[in-house]
Amino acid sequence: MQPLNITLVAGSIGAGKTTWIQQQVHTTAETVIYLSLDAGETAVDSTYLAAEVPGLTVLSAVQLANFLEHPTDGCVVYLELGFHIDLNSIILPDPMADCRRVAVLPPGTRHTEWHGWADVVVTGAEASITLRQPHLWRSALSGQVLDSASLNTFWYELTNGAYGTIQRAKGIFDVADGRSLYFDFVAGLPETTDMELNLPRWLNGRPDRFSGIEIVGEALGQTAIAQTLKDCCLDEQAIAYYQQQIKDLIEQGEEVA
Repeated sequence: MQPLNITLVAGSIGAGKTTWIQQQVHTTAETVIYLSLDAGETAVDSTYLAAEVPGLTVLSAVQLANFLEHPTDGCVVYLELGFHIDLNSIILPDPMADCRRVAVLPPGTRHTEWHGWADVVVTGAEASITLRQPHLWRSALSGQVLDSASLNTFWYELTNGAYGTIQRAKGIFDVADGRSLYFDFVAGLPETTDMELNLPRWLNGRPDRFSGIEIVGEALGQTAIAQTLKDCCLDEQAIAYYQQQIKDLIEQGEEVA
């Protein structure tokens, strides 16, 4: 059996690990498999890549062992490691012993644990890392539908310090008109990303697909964040009302913004 072509990707907060993987996927003609280790139920990166990269196969951590026993011939595998994972604590299965290790770091980064761990160091985004004790907060929102205006207000408040010092925030949200939106913020970068994912509009009740948020920061107002997100969510009656409006527009042949 041929050795597996596996790349482990690690790096600092907001340096662009997922972006680098996406760039590599677009330049290969081979079958690509992606796994975000320790994503748990909040699979923001996996959902984003699966929507934006046609043909990409996303594995969960549970599926990894079975894949290693019965690998797909000729495939390329990218495993993304969260910034909070202790590199020295990683024990790799034998089939992954010869994997390539890539660290994605901001420009000018020197003498870090990633440099000693990686085979290759890639220059990523110029994120300003100011946190002494970064805290990771996640919340799954699958099945929830948010009011777009309320979501935009929440995101502005979040990224401007209303709930603590934010280094990194990313999320996928289903909104009232059926779209799935991806939001991405990194402290020090000029703009926040706000884009519609390449997914069909969901116009039949509560969505049966992933949505959720991941925040890295200090002194986070977790209770306030959770309550504000809850206030953004629509009830059954409002969801049905807005979805019917969009369906009526589509039936009439009108363009839906």
